[in-house]
Amino acid sequence: MQKYIDIFINGYTGYANYLWQEITNPSWHSYFYWLIIVSLFFFALEVILPWRKKQPIIRKDFWMDAFYMFFNFFLFSLIIYNAASDVIVNLFNDGIYSISGVNLKNINPMYQWPFWAVLLVGMIIRDFVQWWTHRLLHRVPFLWEYHKVHHSVEQMGFAAQLRYHWVENIVYRTIEYIPLALLGIGLYDFFVIHIFALAWGHFNHANITVSGRVTGGVIGGLLGIIIANGLLDVHLVNDPTLLLQIIIILGAIGLGSLILGPMMRMMFNSPEMHIWHHAYDLPEERKYGVNFGLTLAVWDYIFGTAYIPKDGRDIRLGFPGVETFPENFVGQVTHGFANSKSDTT
Repeated sequence: MQKYIDIFINGYTGYANYLWQEITNPSWHSYFYWLIIVSLFFFALEVILPWRKKQPIIRKDFWMDAFYMFFNFFLFSLIIYNAASDVIVNLFNDGIYSISGVNLKNINPMYQWPFWAVLLVGMIIRDFVQWWTHRLLHRVPFLWEYHKVHHSVEQMGFAAQLRYHWVENIVYRTIEYIPLALLGIGLYDFFVIHIFALAWGHFNHANITVSGRVTGGVIGGLLGIIIANGLLDVHLVNDPTLLLQIIIILGAIGLGSLILGPMMRMMFNSPEMHIWHHAYDLPEERKYGVNFGLTLAVWDYIFGTAYIPKDGRDIRLGFPGVETFPENFVGQVTHGFANSKSDTT
């Protein structure tokens, strides 16, 4: 028992020190500043290239959503989540070891894989598990009451991605941890995956619209940067000159636009697809929701939950009953506990 008490206490001090270092010592691995940079980038796009031109730049609940961003990513972990999750993870690993004699930290089959393969497999598996978890949030009545916080958005923007109840952190991390840990994937610190998921989530919710050719070019450009600089254990070119690096990156952008472009809307989530996930009015046969993908859209097409009947730029957002849903932070984070027996809508 003392072991887990020490883990709990160290979880507090460790995360507090980490957060302080994140804020006071900016670096390329500072998630705190990546959140700010990515957010400012998509805010600028919303100002310059708005999809819904009549929507205010500082839309309804913009500042509350900005608070949610920092609360869900940092403050909630500081208050309790990081310390408690450290204890649960150790209990789980110790339980598996005591029952089976298997040490998850020693059987990771991916230690010998190149880093790019670890990241790719990790992203796909994590996104697949999260897709099913997202469906669960819509299908189970008491979980839906917590998920209503995210769907209470009535004017969509990038920061709406991180307006969600803290209970969702627990649900997602609990469900995804077991399969990822059994594969050894959950034992990695997937900084790159987290940043990519953050950026794509901002994109899905942003008040912008771009063609698949553009997003395909972006993905191609990222791959070009990786190849040209030998990042993530990708060493296809040895000691390239600056000119060759530029050629590789530009060529990758072009190929990404031409080859990936036509498939991007089927492969990845997009604002045009995700807006329907937040639609106020859905057909009766779709009452439990549509378009559950977080990063990848392919799961929705495989399992028949993809739904884009028309251009959804100006559709009404929310859910039946959103008119009386709490509009302040305290009311929203306490809503699920007081209404967990309500029926799903």
